[in-house]
Amino acid sequence: MTDAQVSPARRWAITLSVMMVTVMQVLDTSVTNVALPHMQGSLSAGIEEMSWVVTSYLAANAVAIPATGWLSARFGRRRFFLICTVLFTVSSFLSGIAPSLEFLVAMRVLQGLGGGPVIPMAQAIMWEIFPLRQRGTAMAVWGIGIMMAPILGPTVGGWIADNWSWRWIFYINLPIGFLGFLMVSAFLFDSPFVKKPRRIDAVGLVLMVFGFGFLQLMLDLGEKEDWFDSGLIVVLFVLAVCTLAGFLIRELMATEPILDLSVFNDRNFAVGTVCIALVGLGLNSSMLLVALYTQKMLAYDAWNSGLVLAPGGLGTMLALMVSGRLVARMDQRLMLAGGCLLGAFATSLMTRLTLGMDYWSLAWPRFLQGFSMGFIFVPLQTLTLATIRLERLGNATAAYNVVRNVGGSVGVALATTLLVRRSQEHQTTLAAHVNVWSGDTARRLKEWTAHFMSQGADAFTAGRQALAMLYRSTTEQAQVMAYADDFWLISVVFLAILPLVPLMRRVHTEQNERARESPGRVEALPAPDD
Repeated sequence: MTDAQVSPARRWAITLSVMMVTVMQVLDTSVTNVALPHMQGSLSAGIEEMSWVVTSYLAANAVAIPATGWLSARFGRRRFFLICTVLFTVSSFLSGIAPSLEFLVAMRVLQGLGGGPVIPMAQAIMWEIFPLRQRGTAMAVWGIGIMMAPILGPTVGGWIADNWSWRWIFYINLPIGFLGFLMVSAFLFDSPFVKKPRRIDAVGLVLMVFGFGFLQLMLDLGEKEDWFDSGLIVVLFVLAVCTLAGFLIRELMATEPILDLSVFNDRNFAVGTVCIALVGLGLNSSMLLVALYTQKMLAYDAWNSGLVLAPGGLGTMLALMVSGRLVARMDQRLMLAGGCLLGAFATSLMTRLTLGMDYWSLAWPRFLQGFSMGFIFVPLQTLTLATIRLERLGNATAAYNVVRNVGGSVGVALATTLLVRRSQEHQTTLAAHVNVWSGDTARRLKEWTAHFMSQGADAFTAGRQALAMLYRSTTEQAQVMAYADDFWLISVVFLAILPLVPLMRRVHTEQNERARESPGRVEALPAPDD
């Protein structure tokens, strides 16, 4: 069955089906973070132990995504999507009834294995069943559904954990997964363009599992273990480099590789994956920094911190409604460049941090950043994937999402590392300029001393407390400046995408539709003009 034989009603039924399963996966990713303190108390675990609830899921994701194209070809797209849905739903239930931390981590690994392939498969499915003139609208509808997860996840998840139990953040997946399974069973069909691989590339599979697993664990644990001062991180780094190098060599030589790297011969795809890595780096790190700043520096609780992040998802939803209709009507490169410029501007607004800033001072830049994402994701995905043959689309979306995830993981690791290092540097600089003989410093010490004496402290104790408050003020200002430095760097990352945009060729609707009528040919021929 080709896209021409799929009725419009069935196309949208398939879209809704895969969107439901994808929302379940994305929702569970965002909702777990706010429930970690509740899990910690219930399971009598330490903070470092609880981090494995998140890192185990991410590591399993990193392992599963690269094999998505090969597995869907091996088992059939419909069957493999159903397997992932069942695995994710059942492991969600088992996570909810987990009697111990070890059992919960094991179930989170199964969740990651089941949830990882969902997004690249959904992208490949929708890219295949919709012609280019409708893909923007279809991806916008799908994206709006996906953006509900980061909006509702931190807020609803926090409310559920506070008022019911952290176990219910996993139980809510059960009805969604059951309904998604029924709809996928009824509407989804196997791709007619993909050939089933004749053999299993066992060596490539083993190298891929260990390579991406070592890489993800190194990035997750790096800052906590003080990076290369830790023997564990050095070992993980060496293992990741060796296994990933072996994986790349194996995939280039294998006749039926797990991850077909020849898709990177396509110029649009190669440049597009570099762009999505930078976008993932900038977006993931900025969301983390906003969450950390609101909770650690402004003393927001999880609910209010989620409310600061939520406008970003709302902005993306609004932008998707516009960009989805424009992507087939104008030069996608202009849309992408405009989105990157707006993203850089929004991030630069976040550098104006103070300890007394109000809600809207952070929520408004988050809204603008989210709006910019709507004008980045749709044209970038169109430029990257439209020139890929239909039979290689599943493999291409898997590679695309691998790079995006690695970029996001690197961004989080880089942001947290720079935050600590720059905070130390600023604290050293500020402390060097604090002079007790200075008039301003003496005045502030006198004010703090008088304040503590009015609270009942004697003169000596009040003086020591005043010095402590001066030190605290210095460290807080150093941290604020470090956050600002991180946001400036993220702004530069968005600007760094701009020189890459002209390297991609515009995709024209007419060329794309003519190419689709000839099976086996390139799905969309890029325009000759650059």
